[in-house]
Amino acid sequence: QLQLVESGGGLVQPGGSLRLSCAASGFSLGYYNIGWFRRAPGKEREGVSCISKSDGSTYYGDSVKGRFTISRDNAKSTVYLQMHSLKPEDTADYYCAADLYKTCVSVRDFGSWGQGTQVTVSS
Repeated sequence: QLQLVESGGGLVQPGGSLRLSCAASGFSLGYYNIGWFRRAPGKEREGVSCISKSDGSTYYGDSVKGRFTISRDNAKSTVYLQMHSLKPEDTADYYCAADLYKTCVSVRDFGSWGQGTQVTVSS
């Protein structure tokens, strides 16, 4: 049973930066495709990013492209989401998701999800 734990959220001013981490317990994330999602209060879940386990290909939602960067450190079994130029509309709970078999094109159906970490962008 893969367990994921997100961390790094908090309160940041508009234009600021945060780095979120998604760490695995029990298994190395090097074997998994990893995606990031977010959900703002009263809003639908929104795909943020995904990184492939095979060739390291990355994918980004249109709303974060150019501002967010996903990366992985397999030795630490951790995936990161570096967020720059944060905007108030980035305020949400951020979740990571992992799947051993499904590729990033099926990221919405990934089988393992973390508990989320809250990001608030406000002055």
